[in-house]
Amino acid sequence: MASKKLKLLYLADYLRRETDEQHPATMQDMMDELARWDITAERKSIYDDLHLLEDYGMDIQTVKGKSFGYYLGERDFQLPELKMLVDVVQASPFLTQRKSMELIAKLEKLASRHQARAMRRQVYVMSRPRTLNEQLYYAVDGINTAINENKKISFRYFDWGTDGTRVYRREGQRYVIDPVALCVEKHYYLVAYDSGQGKYRNYRLDRMEGLQVEAADRAPLPAGFDLGRYAKGMVDMFSGETATVTLGLDKGLLNAALDRFGTDCHVRPDGNRVMVTATVDISPTLYGWVFQFGQRAEIIGPETVRQDFAHYLRQVMAQYGEAE
Repeated sequence: MASKKLKLLYLADYLRRETDEQHPATMQDMMDELARWDITAERKSIYDDLHLLEDYGMDIQTVKGKSFGYYLGERDFQLPELKMLVDVVQASPFLTQRKSMELIAKLEKLASRHQARAMRRQVYVMSRPRTLNEQLYYAVDGINTAINENKKISFRYFDWGTDGTRVYRREGQRYVIDPVALCVEKHYYLVAYDSGQGKYRNYRLDRMEGLQVEAADRAPLPAGFDLGRYAKGMVDMFSGETATVTLGLDKGLLNAALDRFGTDCHVRPDGNRVMVTATVDISPTLYGWVFQFGQRAEIIGPETVRQDFAHYLRQVMAQYGEAE
């Protein structure tokens, strides 16, 4: 009798797991599936069950003709959407290989068994660098809890040593900070507010250890914080003094500039070049972005940033025997 009450659930689960447009289930298939759970069902009762599942919101479709059967049509995620999510998970350097495969396995459960097989053929082990810190996944949950409950967090922060061991900053003492937001910029970052310095600081989640939500409340945060604007000003999440910079770029670099600085930066043609003006943080990573394009990119102004970039280049050249 207990199994009889679960009949609708078993039938719904079967349709999600085993059917799609290319793999409809016959009435006999569904009767055989219910028999696995010691449930005897007649055709009429299954017809009634399918109508109930439709009333509940499941998109039960009928295939007519030679291969008559039923399948689950519209799902929460369609196969192209799931494949795109699989690509995103695979490409995320802040997930360990093991966690990536775990998440992909969960995504596969949102498709039919046959579709999941196609998704699995899409999965391959990428050679790009990945985090080795398994605690990152749980740090995300702790940080979100702290932000929602307006609490401080604490953690130990480390760098990787040359021998592959963790070298802790502050001699292993815990950082106690006010979390503001999470941001993805190649890696997973925590944006925190340093009330003592009146500045925002960034921390990579994969270099945190032993994160805890503290009992103490966060310090009051400045009003009007805009995460999108803040992140856009960073180049690889390295912060520095903020300035509005104009770059003279070869026209072929416009796409690269819009990818880097966003589509709301100011662009104007200037002969064979384009002038791109954006508000950014002045840092070595900004200079590195400009330098990679050689003579195709130039910092036009302000003059202080232009001169600082020239000084930066002379320091680098000095390492190779060129006098500053």
